[in-house]
Formats: sequence, C-alpha cells, structure tokens
Amino acid sequence: MLNLCLTKCLLLLGTSIHFDCKVKLPKGVPLVIVANHQSMYDIPPIIWYMRNFHAKFISKQELGKGIPSVSFNLRHGGSVLIDRKDPKQAVPAISNFAKFIAHNSYSAVIFPEGTRSRNGVPKPFQTTGLKILFKELKDGYVVPISINNSWKTHCYGSFPMGIGNRIEFKVHQALPIREYHVEELITLVEATVKKDIKV
Repeated sequence: MLNLCLTKCLLLLGTSIHFDCKVKLPKGVPLVIVANHQSMYDIPPIIWYMRNFHAKFISKQELGKGIPSVSFNLRHGGSVLIDRKDPKQAVPAISNFAKFIAHNSYSAVIFPEGTRSRNGVPKPFQTTGLKILFKELKDGYVVPISINNSWKTHCYGSFPMGIGNRIEFKVHQALPIREYHVEELITLVEATVKKDIKV
C-alpha cells in the first residue's frame, strides 16, 4: 500500500501514472524486468503494478539512504545495493541476488543504463548485470518495460517538481531467456525498450 500511496501522491501535482500491461506474463517462474530509468518515480509504480510478481531491485548503494520509504524498501525488501565502482563487490552481489530470485521465483528489476536520464534520452545499456542475471536465471523470462516522462518530475532539479505530466509505463511481451544467446537477447531487449521511448 505504501507504494500505491507514493504513486498516487503525484496526483497532487497534476501528474498521472498510466501502466499499460496488455500482455500476459508467466507466473511461477523468475522474471528479469528490464526498463529505462528516468527518475526515482520509476520505482514505486513498478513495485505496485507488478506486486503479484514480487519485484526486487538491483540498485546503486547511494539509494539505500536519504529517500523516504524508497531507501527503506531497497534495504529491507529483498533488493540488492551495489557499488558500481567496485566490481569485486557488485558481481558476486548480483550473482547471489539472482540465486535468491531463482529460488523464490521472484522478479529482478534492473535499469541497465546505470544512471537515470535527465532529459528522457536513453543511455546505452551496460551489460554486466544483465549477463549475470541471464546466466543464473536461464529458466526465467525477460520482461522489457518502456518508461516515458517520469524525468519531467525532476526537470528543474529536486525543487520545484514538474507538474501536469503523464508518466507512462509500457510492458512488452516476455521473452524466454533459454531460447536466446545472451548477446542476442541483450540487443533485442534494449531495442524493445527504446523503440517506445518518446523523446
């Protein structure tokens, strides 16, 4: 309910969330949710609207503190916080996280751009995290999501917040990991996410 409240709070700014999931997602198997990243307001809607799939996040360690509710959820909700500058910490942490996702048939959410886009223009995907997840979750599925306009909530910085925006999430068809070579799958997922980003 907390993430529903965080999502609905944006209505006070005249900003609405539209989550388009017309595809049928597989249940009882691990999922890798791959999305572009525009703001911290990408997180609560994914948690809420994908709640039946128990979404857990790969996140940079800096987000583990300082953001009310979001930081607490990242620290205590089964997500993993990584130091992007320290591969010796990040690689085994993601690998252990993937095993946890596989064991529980949860969903791992990753924003492969590595950092959020401040103007909506997508950045190139970084592939290390994706490769680890695909290796550990061969029996799972990848779910690409395209996010639009959440960057406009922070277009002026932290304050004042942008108003009157329509934030859109489009969920694409799930792809079985086992049926693709890793590099082929990464290329396909990146193209799928980016083709519906409106800049």
